[in-house]
Amino acid sequence: MQLYKVYHRLSLLTLLPPSLPPLVISLKPTKLISVRTRGSLRTTYSNSLSVRSISMSSSSTSSWIANVVPMSTVAEDGNGTTNASLSTTPNTDAEDDGDILGLKYRVPPPEIRDIVDAPPLPALSFSPQRDKILFLKRRALPPLAELARPEEKLAGIRIDGKCNSRSRMSFYTGIGIHQLLPDGTLGPEIEIHGFPYGSKINFLTWSQDGRHLAFSIRVDEEEKLRVWVADVETGKARPLFQSPDIFLNAVFDNYVWVDNNTLLVCTIPTSRGDPPKKPLVPSGPKIQSNEQKSVIQVRTFQDLLKDEYDEDLFDYYATSQLVLASLDGMVKEICPPAVYTSMDPSPDHKYLLITSYHRPYSFIVPCGRFPKKVDLWTSDGKFVRELCDLPLAEDIPIAFSSVRKGMRSINWRADEPSTIYWAETQDGGDAKVEVSPRDIIYMQPAEPVEGEQAEVLHKLDLRYGGISWCDDTLALVYESWYKTRRTRTWIISPGSKDVSPRILFDRSSEDVYSDPGSPMLRRTPSGTYIIAKIKKENVEGTYVLLNGSGATPEGNIPFLDLFGLNTGNKERIWQSDKEKYHETVVALMSDQKEGDLYLDQLKILTSKESKTENTQYFIQIWPDKKASQITNFPHPYPQLASLQKEMIRYQRKDGVQLTATLYLPPSYDPSKDGPIPCLVWSYPGEFKSKDAAGQVRGSPNEFPGIGPTSALLWLARRFAILSGPTIPIIGEGDEEANDSYVEQLVASAEAAVEEVIRRGVAHPNKIAVGGHSYGAFMAANLLAHAPHLFSCGVARSGAYNRTLTPFGFQNEDRTLWEATNTYVEMSPFMSANKIKKPILLIHGEEDNNPGTLTMQSDRFFNALKGHGALCRLVILPFESHGYAARESIMHVLWETDRWLQKHCVSNTSDVNVDLDACKEDVSKGVTNSESKVISASGGGSAELVVFEHGQFHVTPKSSL
Repeated sequence: MQLYKVYHRLSLLTLLPPSLPPLVISLKPTKLISVRTRGSLRTTYSNSLSVRSISMSSSSTSSWIANVVPMSTVAEDGNGTTNASLSTTPNTDAEDDGDILGLKYRVPPPEIRDIVDAPPLPALSFSPQRDKILFLKRRALPPLAELARPEEKLAGIRIDGKCNSRSRMSFYTGIGIHQLLPDGTLGPEIEIHGFPYGSKINFLTWSQDGRHLAFSIRVDEEEKLRVWVADVETGKARPLFQSPDIFLNAVFDNYVWVDNNTLLVCTIPTSRGDPPKKPLVPSGPKIQSNEQKSVIQVRTFQDLLKDEYDEDLFDYYATSQLVLASLDGMVKEICPPAVYTSMDPSPDHKYLLITSYHRPYSFIVPCGRFPKKVDLWTSDGKFVRELCDLPLAEDIPIAFSSVRKGMRSINWRADEPSTIYWAETQDGGDAKVEVSPRDIIYMQPAEPVEGEQAEVLHKLDLRYGGISWCDDTLALVYESWYKTRRTRTWIISPGSKDVSPRILFDRSSEDVYSDPGSPMLRRTPSGTYIIAKIKKENVEGTYVLLNGSGATPEGNIPFLDLFGLNTGNKERIWQSDKEKYHETVVALMSDQKEGDLYLDQLKILTSKESKTENTQYFIQIWPDKKASQITNFPHPYPQLASLQKEMIRYQRKDGVQLTATLYLPPSYDPSKDGPIPCLVWSYPGEFKSKDAAGQVRGSPNEFPGIGPTSALLWLARRFAILSGPTIPIIGEGDEEANDSYVEQLVASAEAAVEEVIRRGVAHPNKIAVGGHSYGAFMAANLLAHAPHLFSCGVARSGAYNRTLTPFGFQNEDRTLWEATNTYVEMSPFMSANKIKKPILLIHGEEDNNPGTLTMQSDRFFNALKGHGALCRLVILPFESHGYAARESIMHVLWETDRWLQKHCVSNTSDVNVDLDACKEDVSKGVTNSESKVISASGGGSAELVVFEHGQFHVTPKSSL
């Protein structure tokens, strides 16, 4: 169980020779040039365009990293000359008037660089018994050389062949253990030791009794991963396998504790040999056929298998030999070698659910849709039975809430020794088919009596979304439907057919004000998690704890409710301090005892933060709720400790209520200092109702986490930052939201800009707009359709031509042929002739996110320069959808800062706004009476939003 800091900076791994600098193409609008699209870049010269191409390694690696906030910079030589040497030193040479091509990595000004280079805080992990806490130590940003390591792009994943693992893994550099004392304080640190200096640590997991840790180690970047175990009491670590020839295969699942003394490990088969060699001459043409006239629509997946050689290579790296390894040195191979993707022991440790992929593979969908087999084995390696063998799933409809046919979500009941449950669709997996029931949940013992059929546990009319188990008298079943945003929670008695299921909650998933919270889960001795039942002294009834974010018009006020399942009555037993702090319940810490938990013996882990105080963790113990602080992390960027944060609320012209978070630099006073440059950074979101779109999400008291590419870094450059202004795209009833995308986008942006100008904090002709991914799409559209609002824009890793994603994108599940006008009108590529304001485009050369191919930025740039736009394209070698390497990130920050200084801070274009009147309003104290409200969805921290095709699940929060 692991707890990560909000401003956790992910490091990624992999190492090879230093990489090339970014490819930068810059254009000044002095001469209109049209260039046809070609297969490769050519050197082109003119008075207004200067392009120099550099060769890029075809083996560049990069994968999407979910926790790395996207923002990067580019470098250019101050003299306008090219320089292919790698450099990360500041260049203060005077620039010419902007037509510069940089072939060196550059770094931003010290006020930004120092924040990004601050050492990362550790991650935390608690023992199963809640008596010990790990501090997992991490490094700062990785060097670009690690991203330059070769990788294989196969079946939608990227593999480091040298390590036989996913490429670019984050890792820990050290492990410290502290005893958690009864008074809530920490004992002295015990350092895990015994492994080689400089080891990279991955996949750390506790044994169920909390006495041992298992983790993987590698020292040399060319070395494969080995499994180690450590004694928690002494801190002494040793290799799990005595043989030096047994290595971990970490392409899919890696290892799992079967019991307190035994691990089931995916190993590289010892007889594997060398990788297959690509034939110089193919055996035949590449052929795909649809002679059966099947309707197969897929989104724009990347890194797919291309031919028989890729299939062989995928098998080579992904095939594992399962090995049972005990702490006393016993090693036993079980199951034949196969592409094993998951291993799940039963709660009683007697059985194993083992999932694997097999041929025939596909060239049009990633491995998640390959034929999948789920088998049942005993924990000592004896085959029991096959649960299912699902065929290739190329034909899952693109409509949201569509799923795979056959058994899915196969799991063990968390409250039973060895009972399996799963769901099966009744609509063929097609969300457009009307049928009742839509999903059926089944249940069956691991080894049923001969002829015994699976038991129907529950039938659902929406799409199944998971179960929270408690015991034979209580389980919560979740279902939802994306198209309507409807979500329902059922309460059932799994062991009694006489008790009818009943709906506990039936609401809109968009309506955050009505969210009752999720049940707190407790850990069982077997390592599973079940709903925690709570007892009150001398009071009958069944109670659970509902942990909620507490969304209100004033911002989130997290809570913990004691909820009576029989009566529906709620008693608020804990609530965040709403005046100054933002506190949340993270986990139960009193769940190590058997039986029901008593309210007066409750112990919980909470986090606490404010606008100026970074997150710390506390243990709270009932009945007096005394809080003991267990961490004392330093402020990650003290130079911005006194920044100003305010949640503001304003209205769109159609009456939709909007929210945003306004950040101002330390010591800035608008009444004295006047308007300053402003950066608007956001991400659109879709809604089914105006009321839901106008609800407040977030807290005014949350600590402003600043990631390595966050827009908030420009507070250090004296910018006002409007973070996450709501950009709701609303489609009520049968209306499709995207059919009025441009109109709603512009209206939301106009309202946001008018508000910061009215407040006197933003200079009207010094407002820039930016975003990442779908936010970049937004920024480009705003420069095309609302040029009066912004002086310039920054668009990172976006998709600009929706005809290149013809089978749906983001929340659009209609095809290009069903909604041609919508696809065309939403595409800023089609409006490139309208973009007259400067735009900076940044993209990772190895972007693997569905839809945001690097080609999107390349072609958009060509369209812009074909119409004489002032634009600049920066391609980052080896980077994926989110940027990872220090050189890349520093360069992105340098590029962005240069762009903002040149086209926002120094902008002198005429704007018809009375600045003196704005400033006078501020000096008179003109403010918004509803200013203390929080940022709504669709911006800020939610930049990297990727929707899994066809899935919309409302899953219960688990404890830590």
